[in-house]
Amino acid sequence: LTEDDTCTVNTDEDTAVNIPTPTILTSSVVKKNTRSSGKQKIKCSECDYETFSKGNLCHHRRTHTGEKPFECSECNFKAIHKNSLIIHMRTHTGEKPFECSKCDYKAARKSTLNDHLRTHTGEKPFQCTKCNYKTSHKNRMSVHVRTHTGEKRFECSVCNYKAVRKSSVIVHMRNHTGEKPFECSDCNYTAAIKSTLINHMQTHTGEKPFECSECEYKATRKRHLMYHMQTHTGEKPFECSVCDYKAVQKGSLVLHMRTHTGEKPFHCSQCNYTTARKSHLVLHKRIHR
Repeated sequence: LTEDDTCTVNTDEDTAVNIPTPTILTSSVVKKNTRSSGKQKIKCSECDYETFSKGNLCHHRRTHTGEKPFECSECNFKAIHKNSLIIHMRTHTGEKPFECSKCDYKAARKSTLNDHLRTHTGEKPFQCTKCNYKTSHKNRMSVHVRTHTGEKRFECSVCNYKAVRKSSVIVHMRNHTGEKPFECSDCNYTAAIKSTLINHMQTHTGEKPFECSECEYKATRKRHLMYHMQTHTGEKPFECSVCDYKAVQKGSLVLHMRTHTGEKPFHCSQCNYTTARKSHLVLHKRIHR
């Protein structure tokens, strides 16, 4: 292969075009191992990728050049591979060709269906190397790993809030917009988070499904039971990095840290009063009534 060689790729009109092959295909990167057919294996000069197909190498090259020739006609999405564009178009058409044989679930991607099928089998093949966490979804593992690395790639556009998950930022933004899309069917209560509404509904039903194994305590929320259990064990896992303070709950440690930092994030809209605790602001506002 020489620098004058060309590789043939298909455009989104399925028309073959010839594109000059760069130095990535020069003879210096051709490995001398062969298949039974006698074809030589071609190696990428930028990384360890190798293939017997010149077309495959042309597609691979785009991961280095950033070229994305396949464009969506509905939005700004661009793709390296035509198949990626086909899958993306289903977000516009709503097409979900992959159906679960166990239930009514449908998916736009085969890989998404494979993930779903594990909800029936209980299989959790992805295991964290740092802790005992297991999951059926590869992308969930990627998100979980960030809890160990501390990486928070999703940022709020209004304040300094950062999150591991994009969905967390979406929920956080409701603090700024005041949006509460989840409504109680029994009263006027509305919530920004679905799980909060589910917890609220238990105030109508009186249901307390989480029971302590040590005493008669019952809770509407699992985390409340977890906190309660620490009254039996004496465990205080949240430690202050400045002093000897320890807490049962993370929220208690967050409040405590403000005694060191002086942070007072809660502001009165009627005067200059600021406080470290939301409950103190609620009490303060009564003087303006």
